[in-house]
Amino acid sequence: MLARAYWTIAAGRGELRTEQLPAPGPGEAVIRTLRSGISRGTEGLVNKGAVPAEVADLMRAPFQEGDFPWPVKYGYLNVGVVEEGPEDWRGRRVFSLFPHQDRYVLPVDALTPVPDDVPDERAVLAGTVETAVNAVWEAAPCFGDRVAVVGMGMVGASVAALLSDFPLGRLQVVEVDPDRAALCEQLGLEWTSPDDALDDCDVVVHCSASEAGLATALRLAGDDAEVIEVSWFGSKPPQVPLGGEFHARRLQIRASQVGAVALVRRHRRTLADRLGHALEALRDPRFDALLGEGCDFDDLPVLMSRLADGEPVAGLCPVVRYP
Repeated sequence: MLARAYWTIAAGRGELRTEQLPAPGPGEAVIRTLRSGISRGTEGLVNKGAVPAEVADLMRAPFQEGDFPWPVKYGYLNVGVVEEGPEDWRGRRVFSLFPHQDRYVLPVDALTPVPDDVPDERAVLAGTVETAVNAVWEAAPCFGDRVAVVGMGMVGASVAALLSDFPLGRLQVVEVDPDRAALCEQLGLEWTSPDDALDDCDVVVHCSASEAGLATALRLAGDDAEVIEVSWFGSKPPQVPLGGEFHARRLQIRASQVGAVALVRRHRRTLADRLGHALEALRDPRFDALLGEGCDFDDLPVLMSRLADGEPVAGLCPVVRYP
């Protein structure tokens, strides 16, 4: 059986390659892809060749082929249907952390069933919402807390959407792009510019992947408060404002990274549990607001080039449609 997959072959350039699929073994399934999603932040760094060599092994996607910078087959937001495999899996829609490929073979324990009431396109967000679940576990907000989420990209929007169900005293989404105000409204969130954001926060979650955003996050944090750093800067060494009031106000910056379950839940939750929570959260139709301009699979190299060149592409998560 033949399959086609997207490979990054140079900065901002990719191509579809044909490969031979292995026959499924015991406990394995053949999955036909229905939709895949593009994570603009991480895949953008991969497409630019901006993955630092010192963390290349840590930043590999679960089913990546090739090595950074290229050629590399990369991606992790895939929704498909099981065509062959164990009888109780056949015909089921599943989410997996597989790259952009029209058919593939995986062990069934690497598949997560998609709830019947979660559409294919919304389901591609499961990997992003899983990252957000981890960040919320790291942040551990308490009743009545004042919380800010800085940066309204895919992850920031997902974090804020999850937090909106908490009994917080205040939740603001801080974003420099005023066009994101409409997205906040769709999600039922309060948008504010950095200049107008309220400070003295108990928790700040930073998701903008910018130096200015991190400086804003530290400014909004109250004394002894914590900034949860979810952004990945790739090979860019950001300047962090650790002078001024940083020490006097005893602020903290703590990383959140999806490769491991947040420490506060690591002994009681598995990676599969966390992904299951994300798919359950996606029953909420508000998340459709995150979906953006997509393309047919055949046109994926063109769309990836447009993203790499900084051309405007509507929406946060472009969705790839498969025949």
